[in-house]
Amino acid sequence: MDNAMDGITVQILGDHGPFSRTGKSVGYKLCLGSSTLLLDCGAPLFQQIGGHGLQEIEGLILTHCHDDHKRWFTDLALFYRYAPDIRRKLRLLTTEAVYHNLKAASMPILGTGLSDDATTVTDVAFEDFIDYRIIGPKARYGIVTREEDSGKYALEVVDREGNVLPPEAAKVIIHPATKKTRMLFKDPDCGEWIEPEHFYPFSGAHFYEEDRNIYACAGYAIEALTAPVWHGISCTGVKISNGAETLIFSSDTVHDKRLWKRLCSERRPQQLRMSKGEFESAAVIYGDINDYIERIWSEERYAEAVTAFANAAVIHDISAGSNVVHTGYQNLGNTTLHKEQTLLAHCPDRFTSEWPLCHTGKSYRIVKGRFREVVGDRRHLLDADLYHKKNGRFFVGYRNDEGNYAVFREKGLLKLSPEHENHGGRLLYRVDLYEDMAGGYFPVFNEPDVSYFERDDGRVELLRFNDRGSTGKIVEDQREYLEKPWEGNMD
Repeated sequence: MDNAMDGITVQILGDHGPFSRTGKSVGYKLCLGSSTLLLDCGAPLFQQIGGHGLQEIEGLILTHCHDDHKRWFTDLALFYRYAPDIRRKLRLLTTEAVYHNLKAASMPILGTGLSDDATTVTDVAFEDFIDYRIIGPKARYGIVTREEDSGKYALEVVDREGNVLPPEAAKVIIHPATKKTRMLFKDPDCGEWIEPEHFYPFSGAHFYEEDRNIYACAGYAIEALTAPVWHGISCTGVKISNGAETLIFSSDTVHDKRLWKRLCSERRPQQLRMSKGEFESAAVIYGDINDYIERIWSEERYAEAVTAFANAAVIHDISAGSNVVHTGYQNLGNTTLHKEQTLLAHCPDRFTSEWPLCHTGKSYRIVKGRFREVVGDRRHLLDADLYHKKNGRFFVGYRNDEGNYAVFREKGLLKLSPEHENHGGRLLYRVDLYEDMAGGYFPVFNEPDVSYFERDDGRVELLRFNDRGSTGKIVEDQREYLEKPWEGNMD
C-alpha cells in the first residue's frame, strides 16, 4: 500500500451549490504529502475541521468569489488575525484577478475594527489579514484612476511601469448602468479588438508576464489554469502535480468543446455608436463592451483548453439540465473529460449519474491517475454503474436485469425509480441499489418501514419499524463482493 505521507488525498468538506437544502457549499481539504491546504471555503470549516485543525492548514486556494466557494473567507481571515494562539496571517493562493475581486468583496467586513482598548474605530488594511501568494502570471496592463491638474479624475490603461497605452492599443469601457470598467485591447496579431482577460490563456505573452508563479508545496507544484475555465466572473482552475500524479480542479465552468470552438472562431461585427474615427481616438467609452469585442477567445486559448485535462484526475463541477454558467450533465459527452478519471461535484441535492459523484465527508486518493475512495486502510475503486444522491444520503447502483430499481433517461438526465412504469422517460436498465454508509454498501429495500443506522462503534444496523417500536440487526458491508476486478496493481 502507498505511504500515507506521499501522494494526493482529497477530503470533501462540501460539494453542493449555492441553493442546497443541506447547507454545505463547496470546499476541499487537500493533503499533499505532509502538507495540508484548503481549496475554496464555502463549506462550514469550523464545524468540520475545528479551530485547532485550521491552525495546521498551510494555505487557502481560492478559485473565485461566488459565495458558495468563499462563504467562510472573512471568518477564516478574522480567526487567523485574532485567535490568541495563532502567530501568522492566512496564506491565500489565487490569481491576481480573483485576489482583487476578493479584496473588494471583503473590505466592508474586514476593513474596519476597534482599537486594542476599544476606544476608537480604526481602519485595517487587507494585507494585515492576508499573506498573499500569487498563482498564475501577472497582467502586463491594468486600468488605473489618475488625478488630473484640474482636480478631476481620469481612467487610463497603463503598463506596470505606469506608461499609458494609446487609444489605438487599449481603451476603458464603462458600462452605463453598473459603472463597471473593463478593458478593450487590440490584439497585435489578428488586429481585432478583444477583452484580454478572456481572450488569452495564461501563456498569452501579449497580455501576461512570463512568470507563471507556480507555488511549491511539499514537492508538489500548484498552478493556476485559465484556458478551460469559462464562468463569467474571474475564475481559475487549479492544477496540482508532482510529476507522477496530477489532480485538477476545474471549478465552476461551462465545459463544452463545441462552444469553445465557436468562441475562438466566430468573428463578431462591432456595433459602434459613433463614427469609426471617434471610436479609434476614444480612450474611454461609455457603453456595453460586447458591442466592441470582435472575438471572444483566441485560437491559442482553445488549443490549451482542449488539452488541459490530459493525463490528470479531475474534480469537475456539474449541474442538472441547462445552465449558462456550469456544465450540464447531459453535455458531458461534449467535454474533453473521461469518466474513469473524473469525479463530479457541486450537483443538486437530488441527482443521478453514471459518472462518479463525490460526497461530503468522503476522502479520495489519486492512484495511477484515478480516484480511489479511502475507507479505513483500504482504497476502493469507484466502479459502480450508478451514483445517486437524495436529501443528504448517498447511494450506488450495480446493473442487474432483475434489479429492484429502474434507470430512465428524461430530457438528457437520469431518473431512478423503484416502479416499473417509466414516468415519460426511456428505460435504460435496472440496478440493485445500495446505500453508502461510511463507505460501506448496504442493500436498499423497497419497504417504507426499513432504514439503516450507523452505530457509535462503526457497525451498521438494519432497523425495522412496527406499531410496537423497532427491531434491529447488525448487517455486513457488501462492497467487497460488489467490486469489479481491477486489471493491474492498485498500490
